[in-house]
Amino acid sequence: MSGKSKYPEQFRRDAVALARSSERPLRQVARELGVNHETLRNWVRTAEQAQAAPSAGGVSADERQELRELRKRVAELELEKDILRKAAAYFAKEMGR
Repeated sequence: MSGKSKYPEQFRRDAVALARSSERPLRQVARELGVNHETLRNWVRTAEQAQAAPSAGGVSADERQELRELRKRVAELELEKDILRKAAAYFAKEMGR
Protein backbone atom coordinates (compact mmCIF):
# COMPACT_ATOMS: atom_id res chain seq x y z
CA MET A 1 0.00 0.00 0.00
CA SER A 2 0.99 3.58 -0.33
CA GLY A 3 2.16 5.50 2.73
CA LYS A 4 0.00 7.31 5.23
CA SER A 5 -3.70 7.82 4.56
CA LYS A 6 -4.95 11.33 3.92
CA TYR A 7 -7.95 10.55 6.14
CA PRO A 8 -7.59 10.71 9.93
CA GLU A 9 -8.11 7.47 11.85
CA GLN A 10 -11.16 8.86 13.67
CA PHE A 11 -12.78 9.81 10.37
CA ARG A 12 -12.23 6.28 9.06
CA ARG A 13 -13.72 4.71 12.23
CA ASP A 14 -16.74 7.01 12.02
CA ALA A 15 -17.19 6.27 8.32
CA VAL A 16 -17.09 2.52 8.98
CA ALA A 17 -19.61 2.87 11.80
CA LEU A 18 -21.90 4.91 9.54
CA ALA A 19 -21.59 2.41 6.68
CA ARG A 20 -22.41 -0.49 9.01
CA SER A 21 -25.37 1.19 10.68
CA SER A 22 -26.89 2.79 7.58
CA GLU A 23 -29.45 1.07 5.41
CA ARG A 24 -28.22 3.13 2.46
CA PRO A 25 -25.93 1.47 -0.08
CA LEU A 26 -22.24 1.73 0.67
CA ARG A 27 -21.71 3.66 -2.56
CA GLN A 28 -24.18 6.34 -1.41
CA VAL A 29 -22.61 6.63 2.05
CA ALA A 30 -19.19 6.99 0.44
CA ARG A 31 -20.48 9.71 -1.90
CA GLU A 32 -22.00 11.63 1.03
CA LEU A 33 -18.70 11.45 2.90
CA GLY A 34 -16.67 12.46 -0.16
CA VAL A 35 -14.74 9.17 -0.18
CA ASN A 36 -14.27 6.71 -3.01
CA HIS A 37 -16.65 3.79 -2.50
CA GLU A 38 -13.81 1.26 -2.86
CA THR A 39 -11.86 3.09 -0.17
CA LEU A 40 -14.82 2.88 2.19
CA ARG A 41 -15.34 -0.78 1.27
CA ASN A 42 -11.69 -1.48 2.15
CA TRP A 43 -12.05 0.31 5.50
CA VAL A 44 -15.15 -1.74 6.34
CA ARG A 45 -13.42 -4.99 5.30
CA THR A 46 -10.33 -4.12 7.35
CA ALA A 47 -12.47 -3.32 10.39
CA GLU A 48 -14.33 -6.62 10.03
CA GLN A 49 -11.06 -8.54 9.82
CA ALA A 50 -9.66 -6.71 12.84
CA GLN A 51 -12.81 -7.50 14.78
CA ALA A 52 -12.65 -11.18 13.80
CA ALA A 53 -8.98 -11.49 14.83
CA PRO A 54 -8.14 -8.68 17.31
CA SER A 55 -4.45 -9.60 17.46
CA ALA A 56 -1.96 -12.09 16.16
CA GLY A 57 -2.80 -14.41 19.03
CA GLY A 58 -6.51 -14.01 18.44
CA VAL A 59 -6.92 -12.27 21.81
CA SER A 60 -7.45 -8.54 22.34
CA ALA A 61 -5.41 -6.50 24.80
CA ASP A 62 -8.38 -6.34 27.20
CA GLU A 63 -8.78 -10.11 27.01
CA ARG A 64 -5.06 -10.62 27.67
CA GLN A 65 -5.31 -8.38 30.75
CA GLU A 66 -8.37 -10.26 31.97
CA LEU A 67 -6.57 -13.56 31.39
CA ARG A 68 -3.60 -12.39 33.49
CA GLU A 69 -5.95 -11.32 36.30
CA LEU A 70 -7.86 -14.60 36.16
CA ARG A 71 -4.66 -16.66 36.24
CA LYS A 72 -3.51 -14.70 39.29
CA ARG A 73 -6.89 -15.29 40.98
CA VAL A 74 -6.74 -19.03 40.19
CA ALA A 75 -3.28 -19.23 41.78
CA GLU A 76 -4.61 -17.49 44.91
CA LEU A 77 -7.61 -19.83 45.11
CA GLU A 78 -5.42 -22.91 44.68
CA LEU A 79 -3.20 -21.70 47.53
CA GLU A 80 -6.25 -21.12 49.74
CA LYS A 81 -7.61 -24.56 48.85
CA ASP A 82 -4.29 -26.17 49.73
CA ILE A 83 -4.22 -24.37 53.10
CA LEU A 84 -7.80 -25.44 53.85
CA ARG A 85 -7.07 -29.03 52.86
CA LYS A 86 -4.09 -29.12 55.26
CA ALA A 87 -6.16 -27.51 58.02
CA ALA A 88 -8.96 -30.03 57.52
CA ALA A 89 -6.48 -32.91 57.69
CA TYR A 90 -4.92 -31.44 60.85
CA PHE A 91 -8.29 -31.02 62.61
CA ALA A 92 -9.49 -34.44 61.50
CA LYS A 93 -6.36 -35.93 63.04
CA GLU A 94 -6.84 -33.92 66.25
CA MET A 95 -10.49 -35.01 66.54
CA GLY A 96 -9.46 -38.63 66.12
CA ARG A 97 -7.27 -38.60 69.24
